[in-house]
Amino acid sequence: MSDLLLDRTLPSAATPTGYVLRLSRPRFWPYLAGPVVVAVAYAAGSPAELFDPLAVALFMYFLLPANVFLYGVNDVFDAGVDAENPKKDDREVRYRGDRLVPVLVVVCGGLGVAFLPLVPLYGAVAMGAFLALAVGYSAPPFRFKTTPLLDSASNGLYVLPGIVAYAAVAGTPPPVAAVAGGWLWAMGMHTFSAIPDIEPDRRAGIRTTATVLGERRTYAYITGCWLAAAGVFGLVHPFFAVVLGAYPLFVAGIVAASVDVRRAYWWFPAINTVAGMVITLAGLWVMLYG
Repeated sequence: MSDLLLDRTLPSAATPTGYVLRLSRPRFWPYLAGPVVVAVAYAAGSPAELFDPLAVALFMYFLLPANVFLYGVNDVFDAGVDAENPKKDDREVRYRGDRLVPVLVVVCGGLGVAFLPLVPLYGAVAMGAFLALAVGYSAPPFRFKTTPLLDSASNGLYVLPGIVAYAAVAGTPPPVAAVAGGWLWAMGMHTFSAIPDIEPDRRAGIRTTATVLGERRTYAYITGCWLAAAGVFGLVHPFFAVVLGAYPLFVAGIVAASVDVRRAYWWFPAINTVAGMVITLAGLWVMLYG
């Protein structure tokens, strides 16, 4: 979604609704809701199961409340750091120190907890892990985002909604290789998103995988994560290796063309949506035509 269209669609940032919606990063809503769609496509045994009420409820939760929870915690504990972050000047908003965001974080976290008795054990563990990592990533005492490698590894949390949804529909956990491949992909994606923040984070005294490695070596780390993701996910089926194999090629293209990473970063919501759509359509094809 373009910046202009987004600004026209959302209420003004001066209103509480517009402020909260922007804080929830609407460009990135598919990052949590998308894995639910993919997981349900592969877990469902019939078209009717695609619209299982619990699956639909999980999609709605991970589309908006989970994003308010995740980014609300992040912005509350990053208020000082974000003063130096140029992304907050146009595409995002800064936390204003009000009570609204902490209250919504608690409410949205409680909604996640409410799913625990509704899903099988595997799903409950994944939901609990999502809520814990969403807090631990930004909040003391862990604050994983300020510890190199742990900041990357903890972002496998974006895979966890898919595990919850798969377990809810299929009653079993997804293949281990799919989870591991998705986790490695999320690690690479997170670290790519940290490249535009290298200088603001260094000025703020924050150490991340990207600030320690520097831009060039961070590209190498990301490429390694995405190659590993393609290889591991390919153990489920070679098709997944082909789709994920496009990511390291994309990184190579960015470096070869000297594309400004601050520009390329905003391409990924569209790229990831297309990749997720391709994987989802493949799952639906298998379900319908075997």
